[in-house]
Amino acid sequence: MHQEVVQKEINPINGFIMLFIGLVGMIGSIFLFIWGCIMAAEETNVGLGATFFIGGVILFIVFLIVLCGLKVVKPNEALVLTLFGNYYGTILKPGFFFVNPFVSYVNPVYQNRITSQTKKVGIKENSIEVSGMTLGKKTVSLKSMTLDNGVQKVNDVQGNPIIIGAVVIWKVVDPTKAVFNVEDYAEFLSIQADSTIRNIARLYPYDDLEQEENADNTERTLRGSSVAIANDMKEELDRRVACAGLDIEEIRITHLAYSEEIAAAMLQRQQANAIIAARQKIVDGAVGMVKMAIDKLGEEEIVLLDEERKAQMVSNLLVVLCSNKDTQPIVNSGSIY
Repeated sequence: MHQEVVQKEINPINGFIMLFIGLVGMIGSIFLFIWGCIMAAEETNVGLGATFFIGGVILFIVFLIVLCGLKVVKPNEALVLTLFGNYYGTILKPGFFFVNPFVSYVNPVYQNRITSQTKKVGIKENSIEVSGMTLGKKTVSLKSMTLDNGVQKVNDVQGNPIIIGAVVIWKVVDPTKAVFNVEDYAEFLSIQADSTIRNIARLYPYDDLEQEENADNTERTLRGSSVAIANDMKEELDRRVACAGLDIEEIRITHLAYSEEIAAAMLQRQQANAIIAARQKIVDGAVGMVKMAIDKLGEEEIVLLDEERKAQMVSNLLVVLCSNKDTQPIVNSGSIY
């Protein structure tokens, strides 16, 4: 049964005070140890010297353990602590502190990274450094971070295979949930991000192929409504990872393209649509220019044309204006009739 762990912020003692007490105590225990050795060398003070000797050793060990309770927390970091298997508390503010020396830190990302790296080089898992590499932090970072899982192939709502990729801007807002509610919150986020991007992308078409025919079409598409769809992805992913104490700040679609299987065919269709749209504009402009020419000729009474000659003139002007090549004019030196 899943047990919900409620975050408890602790206010530990100032670490500099305990550092001073610990160092003074260790120095005093060393003097006591030396004094016990000197007294034990004298036959008349063997018992007292042995007492000082043993006391010095015990005090040295005690103060050494005390110094193990010193913890450093940097800005925008948190330290989650347990005591003998039980949740002890979380330090959320930066500084140098003293806590119970027997507490241990909990950061699954740090521990899993150590395990994966040590398995590669074949050394013990309790090692913290491998070949000089830093393998993570004992503290849980509260900074904004970026997750980029690369690109993945999915099918849009029309079944077309597409390639899509996105980056996720995220941060830890509840470090206690992050370390106790999931095994590895970074891996958990990565898997949930892939699943969310795939599921949302399947709900929309890549592009509206009938857009030119229906200008009032308001259907969302991956290419035309990428910002709105990215917001849907953010809301969905934020809901999924809330149990892990994570907050999704933003999702941005960074890569979007047809899969290579259909990319060439879709490119030809887009080119055909562009050519048709261009031809429509050319024809609309040509018709307007022909009408304006005929109206001007009639208004100025430059020449009077019957319907047959008007039709011929319209045909000639349209050929000249709509042709994609330079026309060769023919000058008629005789009668037009």
